[in-house]
Amino acid sequence: MTDMRRWIWLGAAFVIAVLLYFLHNILSPFLVGILLAYLADPLVDRLERLGLSRTWGVVVVFSLFTLIFLALLLVLVPMLAKQLLRLYELAPQMLDWLQHVALPWVQSRLGLADGFWKFDKIKAAIGEHMGQTTDLVGVLLSQATASSLALIGWLANLVLIPVVGFYLLRDWDLMMAKLRSLLPRQREPQVVGLAGECHEVLGAFVRGQLLVMLALGVIYSTGLMLVGLELGLLIGMLAGLAAIVPYMGFIIGIGAALVAGLFQFGGELYPMLGIVAVFMVGQALEGMVLTPLLVGDRIGLHPVAVIFAILAGGELFGFTGVLLALPVAAVIMVLLRHVHDLYKESDMYAGAIDPDL
Repeated sequence: MTDMRRWIWLGAAFVIAVLLYFLHNILSPFLVGILLAYLADPLVDRLERLGLSRTWGVVVVFSLFTLIFLALLLVLVPMLAKQLLRLYELAPQMLDWLQHVALPWVQSRLGLADGFWKFDKIKAAIGEHMGQTTDLVGVLLSQATASSLALIGWLANLVLIPVVGFYLLRDWDLMMAKLRSLLPRQREPQVVGLAGECHEVLGAFVRGQLLVMLALGVIYSTGLMLVGLELGLLIGMLAGLAAIVPYMGFIIGIGAALVAGLFQFGGELYPMLGIVAVFMVGQALEGMVLTPLLVGDRIGLHPVAVIFAILAGGELFGFTGVLLALPVAAVIMVLLRHVHDLYKESDMYAGAIDPDL
């Protein structure tokens, strides 16, 4: 009977994996809706404790999210678009600076032969590509309207996300209770305990780390713009997104900002020191304030596990795999932790050594 149950579980896992593989193109709006409901559920629970009904709590939270989204759309997106266009305009000058200043300096210091970089071919290829895409808006529009069905599907998915999120959030507690009622009675405490540990890891990482990323993006962007860096907002937001892996945002951000600052300010001391100071302050705030306050001391995912999970999920299932990567990694980590504990308690680990061996 035990073997039969094991085969049933393996068969169910196989069927789920096959369905995910064949249906991953349509799962994105549902997974994003689930993520929104998961992130917003504590807020709605708090509003319920204050006396609001579940439905009205969901309405209030969704209204708040909508206002934040509209504010970002109206304020942040145009600013980022301007900086992207500015980056596009500066790209030829940056290539010239790289070819005539930066690479010759590195070449002289390392004693490399002339023409080692073969930069003329690289520049010609980039210039040819840029010449074919002088109108960024036109290119984007042409790509978006190349297939009317694809455009309609994209818009439908965009509209479907808040609808799915709203209904899932409204019925979240009810669905969790029904799922718990379906668990085998003798296994319910164990399964609920495992689910609680997975929830703790995901809560610490998803809710906490997303807030840390947002805060770091604001700190870096504001600081770089105060220093006077033209691409400060773009680089700051990029560094905030890269902060999903500890220290990666700092490394990518300060590297890109120093290169942009070197090109813009010509190596002037004070602006470059200002750029370094911005990232040092951000890193100090992350370590001493943001992470302890928002993430706490709960055990999260290892940075290497985060990188591998995101890359593997994207390779296997595209954007759907990226959305599934962290929850799956959290579950695997919790299960491996319990397997480790069972191994340490087993006779295989603690058994006596045979003197005849």
